Amino acid sequence: MRTTYALVQLAAALMAAPEDRHWGYQLSKASGVQSGAMYPRLSTMLAEGWLEDGWEDQQEADGRPPRRYYTLTERGKAELGALLTRADQDQRFRGMNLGYA
Repeated sequence: MRTTYALVQLAAALMAAPEDRHWGYQLSKASGVQSGAMYPRLSTMLAEGWLEDGWEDQQEADGRPPRRYYTLTERGKAELGALLTRADQDQRFRGMNLGYA
């Protein structure tokens, strides 16, 4: 996967809470990446085995349609951690707030 600003921002948002379930809207707000750029990257991460997805159950949805969530796999944590380490040393990404845990 090509390392882009959108990917780095999305990786930082995911790694800020690596054990949590992440929702598309929440990820978009946390990363600043719009849905048109975010969802293709999430799909690629799913295909690579970096993420797993699921749907919240009807009780959690509280009357609205259930939301799809994403969780990091162990492989995903390792890959995104390495990506963020490389980005932190890459001049193209200097000045970006990569404040992940």
